[in-house]
Parts: sequence; structure tokens; C-alpha cells
Amino acid sequence: EKRLMVVVPLVLLSIFLILYFQFRAVPTSLMVFAGVAVAFSGGFMLIWLYGQDWFMDVDLFGRSMRDLFQIHPVNLSVAVWVGFIALFGVATDDGVLMATYLDDQFRKSTPTDVASVRAAVVKAGMKRVRPAMMTTATTLIALLPVLTSTGRGSDIMVPMAIPSFGGMVVASITIFVVPVLYCARMERRLKDQRT
Repeated sequence: EKRLMVVVPLVLLSIFLILYFQFRAVPTSLMVFAGVAVAFSGGFMLIWLYGQDWFMDVDLFGRSMRDLFQIHPVNLSVAVWVGFIALFGVATDDGVLMATYLDDQFRKSTPTDVASVRAAVVKAGMKRVRPAMMTTATTLIALLPVLTSTGRGSDIMVPMAIPSFGGMVVASITIFVVPVLYCARMERRLKDQRT
């Protein structure tokens, strides 16, 4: 656990530095990095839900969902933290997709008023929603067999997959968060240029 106290902050710093080298702008990097915080909360929400007696307490086709997904209280073990580390790397994908496209659009044409900023952000967001959702969906589908595994090693793999799955579900809202933050930043920049 002492190693994790060093490794987790190093991973977060590394992710931020990679984002900074990609965008060459701290504000844009922070917008994308916000996806890590959102995903982190999603991972903890699913861990909390796994400890609740009512969560997934249904039968589907004669099979208990609690048994299928091995739902029981989960401790914050090393495996869970490794799952969070994996989640941190994947959680920024949708934000990178959005921010890269937005950067490209605003480099091509500089908006002159708030309405054109909003129109450009909405247009960019609409073009990138589908690829972002496909990336998230494939990641979630790939984690389902891990969440339902029962063989050798599943006692390690399931706790690793829980925060990743929960975090990716909640992190899908970053496809809305990044464009909104980007729009606010561009509107502020436009306002500052006028004064």
C-alpha cells in the first residue's frame, strides 16, 4: 500500500504531462484531465453499489444477477487500485477526442462572437459523439466477461474490473463536459479580446 501512495500520484502526473504535451495548453489539458476525476467517482460509486444488498437483486432468465456478477462488498485492495490506474488512462480518451477536434476547428476558423463559438462547439460535439460513444461501448463490452468470470484468477480480475467498469460508465459524460468547458473558455477569451 505504501507503493500505491507513490504510484497513483505518479500515474496521475504522467497522464497530465502526456495531455499537456498533446495540447500544449494547461487549460485544455485540465479540461480533459477532469475526466479522470469524473471516472474516479464512477469507480467508487460502483464499488459502493457492490456493497448494497438491493443492487442487481433480480433474476434474469432464471439466473441471479448478483451471482452472475459476483456482487458482494469489495475492499480497497491492490487489485482495485490497479483497476483505478487502468481507468485513469482510459478515462481521458473521450476528452482527448473532443478537445483535439475542437482545437482543430478553432485553429481553422476564429469565431467573432459568442453565437459562432457556441455553434462551432455544438457542431464539433455532434461530430465526435459517435466515435467517443463507440470507444466507451467497446471498453465496457470488453469488461463484461471479466466481471462475470469465475475461473482461476477471477478473485483478482473482478475487483480490478469493477472500478474500471463503473468509472467508464460515469466518464461517458465527459463527452458533454469537455465541450461545455471548452465553450466557456473560448467565450471568455473572446470577451477578453473585446475589452
